[in-house]
Amino acid sequence: MVATLEQEITDLQEAAAKQGDVVRSLKAQAKDGKADKADVEAAIQKLQELKVELEGKQKEYEKATGKVSSQSKEAFRAALTNLLERRLFYVPSYKIYGSVAGFYDYGPPGCAIKNNLTQAWRQHFVLEENMLEVECPAVTPEIVLKASGHVDRFTDFMVTDLKTGDPYRADHLVEGHLEALLEDTKAPLAADEKREVKDLLAGVGEMDGAALGALITRFGIKAPDTKNDLSAPFPFNLMFKTSIGPKGDMVGYLRPETAQGIFVNFRDLLYYNGNKLPFAAAQIGNSYRNEISPRAGLLRVREFTQAEIEHFVNPDDKSHPKFVNVKDLQPLLYSRELQMGEEKRPKPMALGEAVSRGIIANETLAYFIGRTWLLFGKLGVNLNRMRFRQHLQHEMAHYAEDCWDAEVETSYGWVECAGLADRSAYDLRAHTAMSKTELTAYEKFPEPREVEVTT
Repeated sequence: MVATLEQEITDLQEAAAKQGDVVRSLKAQAKDGKADKADVEAAIQKLQELKVELEGKQKEYEKATGKVSSQSKEAFRAALTNLLERRLFYVPSYKIYGSVAGFYDYGPPGCAIKNNLTQAWRQHFVLEENMLEVECPAVTPEIVLKASGHVDRFTDFMVTDLKTGDPYRADHLVEGHLEALLEDTKAPLAADEKREVKDLLAGVGEMDGAALGALITRFGIKAPDTKNDLSAPFPFNLMFKTSIGPKGDMVGYLRPETAQGIFVNFRDLLYYNGNKLPFAAAQIGNSYRNEISPRAGLLRVREFTQAEIEHFVNPDDKSHPKFVNVKDLQPLLYSRELQMGEEKRPKPMALGEAVSRGIIANETLAYFIGRTWLLFGKLGVNLNRMRFRQHLQHEMAHYAEDCWDAEVETSYGWVECAGLADRSAYDLRAHTAMSKTELTAYEKFPEPREVEVTT
């Protein structure tokens, strides 16, 4: 029955798409006097009937399976993308030259929406929290990104089609294959197999090349376009390399994130703030990543806008004076414990409780989780489809104290929209060592303290 419903949904989607083309064609002809108004209205009526029938089949499918059909998601995405491009919200860049994957131009309504979003972010964080806003260049000398670790470690694992040489991002291929296994109604997995696949899926993003290669071999994953065999995964640096100056002897990169501009200005920002902690610096600007296989429309592109905050605190005191304002908020938290348990679903929890139980590392991190949750609500995100997922231990960077991703459930699944992390003082230490410039703050005690020093 389910397979029949899926086929009926596919057929109706194709019929509705074709009828939509008919309606658009007749409307264009009617403007030139080449089609009757009655013909246009009849075509619209037929399209509406197809949509009603399609919606009924989709609801029938959801009732039978308890989930939305993959065809329904794909059709929704295709229809929405078509509408947004036709109305000039955004279009592929350089379209008259065939476009380049991963680059998009925003049209008038797209620019208006984006400006509203960035202004809302600036009002919510920069102005309300009295942050120090900076604007730094996108072109970054190599030494800066060498210090931060990006030159050596900012990589994704790539595989290539052994016959055509076409590149693919290894973790995306593995994720897609595992998701297809979970959604396959014709050959459903046993309960223990389903649990294993879900566990593998949860950790794909942090696997190394060897682990990804093992899964590609185990599941017989092929190149999606040709079904040819794939190479072993190998690292690919995601930064755009360039040269600075007419001699071309200074290597630079387009910045992969906006954070490093804030870190290298720490000393001046601290002085501007009266040499007092805590303080926060913020920046909105474009970042650049040479993605292996851009996909999912605007979700994974090669140039994008980031809005970033670095909040500097005394490492011995990570309390927050305004935490009381958010401690009773109950966002959906997907802690490590819940991810590794049987149920594998987020649960609402008061932020105050999460801090007291040690689920969130400290008040400052929890405060910004709460503020981020409030902002997403203001922007119209359905908070029942938003969660904060804690990084598993193997996902954590070696210097990180705690990391959470703000994720929103979309037709593509759960999509990371923001990252919140206690990075300790890793970046400041790294730039201090490389630049030989002291990036530290000193605490002034209200009264002198005597300390006995022994040698």
